[in-house]
Amino acid sequence: VNRGPIDHSMFLLRKPTAQILADVRNVNRDTPLSYNEVGDSRGKPPEGYVVDRNRVRLGSGSATFERARQALKSWQMLQLGWVKPCWPDATLREGELVGTQARVCGLWVINVCRIVYVDETASEVGHEFSFAYGTLKGHVERGEERFRIEWQHADDSVWYEIVAFSKPGTWLS
Repeated sequence: VNRGPIDHSMFLLRKPTAQILADVRNVNRDTPLSYNEVGDSRGKPPEGYVVDRNRVRLGSGSATFERARQALKSWQMLQLGWVKPCWPDATLREGELVGTQARVCGLWVINVCRIVYVDETASEVGHEFSFAYGTLKGHVERGEERFRIEWQHADDSVWYEIVAFSKPGTWLS
């Protein structure tokens, strides 16, 4: 295990311990975002970034919307086998730290982001729940990622959408 000082993000030979994750969280409490276009994932992504956009229909109705909303709130989208949340107890609120630990090429990589907004709206047209997090200094990328669940009342459809804009954050990426 890396016995050096805890940095903003880390590469480790072994899976990070709870103490290492707590130390990384503490070191990053006041770390600023690594990009200037904060909140731009709400609309048109800024120029000069790679944009990734994926949208899939989940089903229909209020029960589907609520299940999907709860899945986002419990970080299910970060449970991918090779990547998982550092702090699965993190609350979805602006300013909260979010981290991922991933196993890549035999190394464990820890990256930290900060939630930049949480939006929830309801109208006669539909319901929407979304949030975005932005990268902090030391993250392998620079940019923002938004997760959104949308229930359209006109056809009762429920959609899951991810929009991200990013650039390499370190020379390794």
